[in-house]
Amino acid sequence: EVQLVETGGGLVQAGGSLRLSCAPSGLTFDDYAIGWFRQAPGKEREGVSCIGHDGSTTYADSVKGRFTISSDYAKKRVYLQMNSLKPEDTAVYYCAAKRGAYSTLRISYDYWGRGTQVTVSL
Repeated sequence: EVQLVETGGGLVQAGGSLRLSCAPSGLTFDDYAIGWFRQAPGKEREGVSCIGHDGSTTYADSVKGRFTISSDYAKKRVYLQMNSLKPEDTAVYYCAAKRGAYSTLRISYDYWGRGTQVTVSL
């Protein structure tokens, strides 16, 4: 059974940092792309950043220069380092997995975690 577990969310002041972690299990880590998505109350789930099975990455314009996605192949984890956080970054953050190259389309992902709450206060 494939599972993805997100950790690292919390409450932080604007300008602060958090590092989210995604721990997939039940799949061959090297064969999958991992995407980070977020959903704020009353809004659609949107893509934040993705990393392909080959290490290629992409970011939403709203987080470029502030967020960094990375993979630790030894630990089989994907991280999302979030710096210079803003109140508009407040959302539930989800990681998702798909085989092969990354995609910015959430419909492309086969497996999803349950999410971790990130709250950025003024």
